[in-house]
Amino acid sequence: MTLNGIALIDKPVGYSSFDIVSQLRNIAKAAGAQQGSRKRFPVGHSGTLDPLASGLLIVLLGSYTKRSAEFMHLDKVYSVKMVLGQTSSTGDEEGIKKDMSTDKPQKETINSVFKSFIGGYDQVPPIYSAIKVGGQRSYKLARSGELPKLEARPIMIYDLTLERYSYPFVSFQTRVGSGTYVRSLVEDIGKALGAGAYTSELRRISVGSYNVKEAVSIKKIDAKNISNVVFEPN
Repeated sequence: MTLNGIALIDKPVGYSSFDIVSQLRNIAKAAGAQQGSRKRFPVGHSGTLDPLASGLLIVLLGSYTKRSAEFMHLDKVYSVKMVLGQTSSTGDEEGIKKDMSTDKPQKETINSVFKSFIGGYDQVPPIYSAIKVGGQRSYKLARSGELPKLEARPIMIYDLTLERYSYPFVSFQTRVGSGTYVRSLVEDIGKALGAGAYTSELRRISVGSYNVKEAVSIKKIDAKNISNVVFEPN
């Protein structure tokens, strides 16, 4: 059996991207064993999703593991929920919260700030990220008590659409270019509002033309049906 292509997985909250890759690798190995093969199937992914985030994860199998850059550079759409009035040491629910403001921005003000972020700007990634600093992952340095200095990098915001607002919660959808960190975007929006903000919920809706509606739960994949899940894109 040859598994060569991609699988669209709807990653649940609480799983790391590596967890999903590891499970799919074990399923692929079991499928091969059922056909008398001990061949190991290369498995990887095309862009990390934090454990607290859910949504579309493109998993690469076989020769497609060598083409991860093609998928990483695609635009992405996220559904986001942010909390105003506080910041978080990690930029999300996991971190230590700090009260910043009790002011309640008007809906019109939020929309105005959203419009100001459309286009390119230089974004500083969150310290709790997988970016390497001096050969080590930034989040590992941060967890050991160090504060790694990360350089700003150019990113692109194509769209920011306010969906719901009931202070302190703001729900919006955004389409962004490759390399954008939504946690940092939310923090930057919070600063621009003068209120502070952190990400409480994050879901990846699409990557390029691939949508989470086409994705499959990892719990529904086994050695018998994995070949139906993996496909080669046109």
